[in-house]
Amino acid sequence: MSRKTRGAARAVQRAWEQPGRERDLAAQALKAAFAAWASWAVVGWWLHAPMAFVAPFVAILLVESTVYQSVAHALQQLAAIASGTVMATLLVLLMHNRIGAMGLVLPLVVLLGSWSRLGRQGIYTATGALFVLTDTQVSLTGCAARIGEAVFGAAVGITVNALIRPPVYLRNAHAAIHEAAQETGRLLETASGRLVDGQWDVDETQAWHRQALHLQHLVTRCRSAVGWSRESLWGNVRRRTLASSRPNKDYEDATVVLDNAAVHTTELTRTLLEAAARDRQAHWSRLPLIRGYADFLARAAQIVRLSADGGAGQDREDTLRQAVREMRAAMDGLRRQLPDLVLGEPEEASAYGALLLQAQRLAGNLEASARQEAPPGHV
Repeated sequence: MSRKTRGAARAVQRAWEQPGRERDLAAQALKAAFAAWASWAVVGWWLHAPMAFVAPFVAILLVESTVYQSVAHALQQLAAIASGTVMATLLVLLMHNRIGAMGLVLPLVVLLGSWSRLGRQGIYTATGALFVLTDTQVSLTGCAARIGEAVFGAAVGITVNALIRPPVYLRNAHAAIHEAAQETGRLLETASGRLVDGQWDVDETQAWHRQALHLQHLVTRCRSAVGWSRESLWGNVRRRTLASSRPNKDYEDATVVLDNAAVHTTELTRTLLEAAARDRQAHWSRLPLIRGYADFLARAAQIVRLSADGGAGQDREDTLRQAVREMRAAMDGLRRQLPDLVLGEPEEASAYGALLLQAQRLAGNLEASARQEAPPGHV
């Protein structure tokens, strides 16, 4: 069995065994197929409409990732199809020359399809026109039938998507924030441990810096996931049942914490990379400041994970307050050592200053986020 076949088999197994992305995709595929079947059953089998294929065509396209997108794209798609259909019909009837009408109308509908108001649905202006231009029977009645069938197909697609297991992406937001927090915490803790023993080198710090740059990608994914989660609840009949877990300010706060941590971790790893390139890491590890800095990074890693956890309860709040106090104490210790750094070598003082500046900024952001979560006077 090939690797792709094994991967597909595992995806099917995950869809069967537990909720997740695979099951969501399977559900949307089945819903799209059902929407197309239902619209064809009414328009084609029952009503024997002359252009029955338009209804399932539109219905299957409008079982979108969210109910909101189904509605928004339906309006754009119907406007696009109606525009192309009407323009092509009128030109064919006026010119009595299908080839000549095609030469005139296709450039117009392609230009209209690029209109920003139609978005990605603009392509269907040309689709609507081609449905007319390639038909042997062109009439105003046929034009009205196509538009009516498109409207019916859109209604079926929206209804199916809204009423049958409407998609919700709360799990994606939880997973994205958790992954970013774990990666950030793991990187800070790794740097913390290696700073003390002085064994870090250029290769290792390059790997740290690449991981820190990747954190920005994870934060972007968090923002996208939170946006998708919020949008998936608009017009969703499951909204009330998911009220306790819907995206709220905690999601946004967690994303802000992770964004700040990613920015400052990137600067930190860049400073360490420069130090390693100058073969100063062994000397740094013997200085008292580096041990204090390592302790600060460990406390910061704990706060990042707790801030992004999104959980509730007195135990979590107590742990978060304690971690903030320990981080603040570590930061105060670093500040007290600052006068001694000025007396050292200019290069080292500059590097230490860069490290302390990033520590101060990260500490300020983490304290602010923790203060927002805790009751007044507790942090």
